[in-house]
Amino acid sequence: MRDFRNLLVWQKAHRLALDVHLTLEATPLKRYIGLRAQLLRAAASIPANIAEGCGKPSKAELARFAEIALGSVTELDNHLLFARDVKVLSSQAYADFEPRVAELRRMLLAFVRAVRSRTTPR
Repeated sequence: MRDFRNLLVWQKAHRLALDVHLTLEATPLKRYIGLRAQLLRAAASIPANIAEGCGKPSKAELARFAEIALGSVTELDNHLLFARDVKVLSSQAYADFEPRVAELRRMLLAFVRAVRSRTTPR
């Protein structure tokens, strides 16, 4: 078990989730309540799955939860793109999030590879 707060990938995921939340707080989404909920859920799911994996007893489980977080990053990417295209999210806000989402995806892929490489077959 490791402290998730010490992982840079968790720190970046947590900051991204907070920034998505703050951006949506300032955005009127009366017609898109479901989209808002999906964006918030996907963003919050990323650091939550990293943290949950850190609480598991094996590296294989940590890698599995990191892979789930990776799926949530991809889901968030899709929802942000959709929100931009339907004019719920400004192009500037999307442009600010897009490289951070891409960086987080790369970091999670590297994290999964590193954890899996340290997992010994039984």
